[in-house]
Amino acid sequence: MMRFNDTNLSQMKPGEPVRIVDIGGGHGIRQKLNLRGISEGSIVRVISTNGLVTIEVDRNVLSIGRGMAQKIRVTRM
Repeated sequence: MMRFNDTNLSQMKPGEPVRIVDIGGGHGIRQKLNLRGISEGSIVRVISTNGLVTIEVDRNVLSIGRGMAQKIRVTRM
């Protein structure tokens, strides 16, 4: 279910903390993200959205492709 202030991860501005509310796609994408510490309910901070989307999750910095980031629904904190 999409709430009013939900958007996808690739549309966030650098420095914004967000909570992941939904991950679209199949089992494969969920598994890849889960192995990197990204799951529904996780709080992440956006570092950069130029090219790859770079985020910080649990004090780890990682980059994911824009297509994958577009499947991650987030809400601002």
